[in-house]
Amino acid sequence: MKNLTLENITKVCNGIYHGPQEKLQEEVTAITTDSRKVEKGGLFVPVVGERVDAHRFIPQVMEAGALATLSERTLEGADHPYIQVGSSLQAVKDIAEFYLEQLDIPVVGITGSVGKTSTKEVIASVLKEKYRTLKTQGNFNNELGLPLTVFRLRDEDEIAVLEMGISDFGEMTRLAKIAKPDTCVITNIGTCHLENLGDRDGVLKAKTEIFQYVKKNIVLNGDDDKLSTVKEYNGMQPVFFGNGENASVTCENVESRGLKGMSCDICLKGKMAENGELQTFHVDIPMPGRHMVYNALAAIAICRHFKVDEEAIKKALLQAKVKGRIEMIKVSDQFTLLIDYAHNAMALESLLTTLREYEPHRLVSLFGCGGNRSRQRRFEMGEVSGRLADLTIITSDNPRFEEPQDIINDIKTGMAKTDGKYVEIPDRKEAIAYAIHHGEPGDIIVLAGKGHEDYQEIKGKKYPMDERVLIREILEEDQKA
Repeated sequence: MKNLTLENITKVCNGIYHGPQEKLQEEVTAITTDSRKVEKGGLFVPVVGERVDAHRFIPQVMEAGALATLSERTLEGADHPYIQVGSSLQAVKDIAEFYLEQLDIPVVGITGSVGKTSTKEVIASVLKEKYRTLKTQGNFNNELGLPLTVFRLRDEDEIAVLEMGISDFGEMTRLAKIAKPDTCVITNIGTCHLENLGDRDGVLKAKTEIFQYVKKNIVLNGDDDKLSTVKEYNGMQPVFFGNGENASVTCENVESRGLKGMSCDICLKGKMAENGELQTFHVDIPMPGRHMVYNALAAIAICRHFKVDEEAIKKALLQAKVKGRIEMIKVSDQFTLLIDYAHNAMALESLLTTLREYEPHRLVSLFGCGGNRSRQRRFEMGEVSGRLADLTIITSDNPRFEEPQDIINDIKTGMAKTDGKYVEIPDRKEAIAYAIHHGEPGDIIVLAGKGHEDYQEIKGKKYPMDERVLIREILEEDQKA
């Protein structure tokens, strides 16, 4: 990893080096917080979690071939190099900031209340037509996930697309200080994390902290009533996408092709157009919902900053897929089963509203809520599903350190504000089986909340759980019955 010698790492994180002096000029080959994934010549970062202190894994990672480890304490009798730091979490952020500066790779920073991941995937899909592109994987978008994503970058990469998620004031400042985006995009301002941010004005203030470190371009959803008020910042005039008068990237003739996706005519104005005036072209987007059109508009705005041309954009959008976003799983010719990551009220409402447009016989919503997170989110999601779905199947998501039934009870509190019908089945596999076995002709059944995730977090441990695998198991069990 470029310039990540033990000497530089020690300086960057203000640490104290313990070990042979001749090792100081060696570069680490990788950096990880997962003791199971340590590479020969790599650096291990032991993080102290709620239940597990990863310092206990230091002996085994060194035995596995790590070059060195960080440590928040003195390692008595250590016969290997280590760097003593005040905080592993702070050190990993400091190292990531330094490493990204060494690579001099353009960065696209993506944030917003909903649609971050879908927008990231579409942007990366388009940029790949011209550049070697690295993107955030899964939900590695916080103060630990972002540095770990940065550590995946190598000299040969040409651009980084980084998702940035927050829940409180100051977090975006810390993330943006690491990423220092050349270009940023904010998808929208919603009602997530109001327990910390107060109201949508608070969300706007927290999200726009990213501007402090943006180098060149700000791209915003011009149809969002909060973002549309944003003016020039440090000499940068925002580029808006949407359907308003202020938008430089807009669309018309939007058509739904059902669950096969959307189509529309893109209109680029001013500096967004290749001719500097007005440019129009037709695109097909193989993902349903008007929100996917907005994701495409954001991607086009970003990619025009990087001189991706019309043909590359059209080709990339036609091939774009987002795992766990209105992802169709074939189980029956009689009804449609979908998987989607919608895990807050704003995303769930957008999803269910989109699916309502296809006039199903019944719209069935299956979801749970995460433990050790805002209870308000549970109330809101219950109310949204009760209002928009014909049947809600309330189940478990990632209960973490809470009891699943307590979370379900909170969801039912929101449901009680509506006339919506529901059943509660705490075991997620049993809930999915119920949905499949009770599917009726013409139904659309959506499994919401997990999407691309392949685990369930219970009492501090992540257990393998991929809904695609669960569905396959259910169908196999049905065949044997």
